[in-house]
Amino acid sequence: MNDLALLLSPEGRALLDEVRDTEPARELAVATRLRRDHPAELVSAALGQARLRQRAAAKFGAEDAGRMFFTPNGVEQSTRASVAAYRAGRLRELGVTSVADLCCGIGGDAIALARAGIRVLAVDRDPVTAATARANAEALGLAGLIEVREADVTEVDTAGYDAVFVDPARRGGRGRVFDPEAYSPPLSWAVGAALAAPRAALKIAPGIPHEVVPAAAEAEWISDGGDVKEAVLWFGTGAPGAVRATLLPGPRTLLGRGLPDPAVRPVGRYLYEPDGAVIRAHLVAEVAEEVGGGLLDPTIAYVTADEPRPTPYATGYEITDRLPFNVKKLKALLREREVGTLTVKKRGSAVEPEELRRKVRPQGPNAATVFLTRVAGAPTMLIGRPLR
Repeated sequence: MNDLALLLSPEGRALLDEVRDTEPARELAVATRLRRDHPAELVSAALGQARLRQRAAAKFGAEDAGRMFFTPNGVEQSTRASVAAYRAGRLRELGVTSVADLCCGIGGDAIALARAGIRVLAVDRDPVTAATARANAEALGLAGLIEVREADVTEVDTAGYDAVFVDPARRGGRGRVFDPEAYSPPLSWAVGAALAAPRAALKIAPGIPHEVVPAAAEAEWISDGGDVKEAVLWFGTGAPGAVRATLLPGPRTLLGRGLPDPAVRPVGRYLYEPDGAVIRAHLVAEVAEEVGGGLLDPTIAYVTADEPRPTPYATGYEITDRLPFNVKKLKALLREREVGTLTVKKRGSAVEPEELRRKVRPQGPNAATVFLTRVAGAPTMLIGRPLR
C-alpha cells in the first residue's frame, strides 16, 4: 500500500515516466543514479512497477499497461484484455447495464465492462489489490463507471445489479488450485451467487471436469491466439446445458450439438488439429463432422479426412508420409527432403519434441511438421505441412 501511495504522488508519477523503458540489465545503474535525488524506497517502487508494466503489456497492450498500476499477483492472475472485452461484450448483448464484479483483482475485468458502457461495483477484500483497482480506474478515466469497494465478497449485497461476475482466486500458498471447492470463494458459493442474480458469469479454470458444471449453466471455453485461457459458466442466457468453444480474435464460436464420438478411421490425406478450446469443450465431434473425418485413435483428438475442408476451429495439414515410430527412419527422411525447420507436435507420445529435434538434427531450406501420436494404438509418426 505504501509503494502505491508513493507512486501516486507527483514525484512518483514523474519517476515512473523516467524509468518507463528501463531494461533489466540497466536497473542497478539507473537505481544508483536516481537515489542521489530521490528516496531509495521510491526508486525501488518505481523500478519494480516499471518491470510489472513491461510484463503486463502482453495482456493489456503497451498503452494501457504504461498507465496502469500492478501487483505481481495482479499481472499473473488478471484476465487478458481481449478475453475480458469479449466477455463484457456478451454481457452487454444480454442487456446488462450494471455488474457486481466480485473478486475484482487489479480491475482488468472491471475496465473491460466499463468500456462496454456497463456500470461496475468492483469488490476485493485485499486492501492493496482494491487500492490498485481504484488507481487503475482513475488512470484510464473510468472512475465514473467503476466503484471499488474493499470488502468480503460473501457479504456484499448485489441485489441492485443486472448481473454478477465472479473470478474466484485459483492459487493458494502452494500454487495453482485444481479443486473448484478450494477456490476462494468456493465454486459452490459462486454458483449460489449466480443463481440469485438475473444473469451471471463465473470465470473458472479451463480444466474443470464437465461433470462439475451445474445443469443451469451454459459452459464456454475460450482461447486467444490458439492458447486456452479460461472457461466461463454463464447463467441467465436462456441456454442451460449448452456448451460452446470460442476462439479469439474473431470471435468465432462453435456450439455443441450433442454429437456422438467420431468413428475411428484409417489415416487420410489430411489431418486436423482442433483448437484447445474445442478439445476442452468436448466438441471434437463437431469439428470431425465439419471436415468429413474421423479419429486416428479413440483416445486422441486428431481428426483425419480425405478432403481439404478448412475450418476456423482446427488447423489443417496435408500428410505426406506415415511411419512407425523410428528416429533413424525419420532422420533419413528429413535429410532426403532437406528439412531444416521442423515443427514437432505430439499427442499420445512420451517423446519430448526438443529431444527428438536434437536427435534428428534437421538441416536444409525446407520445413515440415511431424506428429508423434498413435494410430489404432500403434506409435506412429505422420509428416506433413500446413494447409494454405
